[in-house]
Amino acid sequence: MIKKSMMLCLTVIAMCTFALAASKTYVGTVSDEHCGAKHAMAGDAATACVKKCAAGGAKYTLVYRGKAYPVEPQDMFAEHAGHKVKVTGELKAGTITATNVEMVTAKAKKSKKSKMKM
Repeated sequence: MIKKSMMLCLTVIAMCTFALAASKTYVGTVSDEHCGAKHAMAGDAATACVKKCAAGGAKYTLVYRGKAYPVEPQDMFAEHAGHKVKVTGELKAGTITATNVEMVTAKAKKSKKSKMKM
């Protein structure tokens, strides 16, 4: 009975570990395979360049922590070219397979006075 209970507990722990490891959040900038990490900073110039390269056949990438990762499925990234995004997905064999992509909006900075009052 104790052996069965131990095996059941270990199996449940292993499954939970695999489920947690499968999906992760990556925040970065959508670039393309030609320019790569050149578009680490989101902006109008990056958007124009990435759209031009993608129209020429380049695939989208995500610049995350200074490295450009290929992304799948490509159609999820088309509207986010050159923008900062939060991607939920799995990194396998150097490619991020996304389950969700959403824009990251800039947060307003607090003034020093409001920080001092806290």
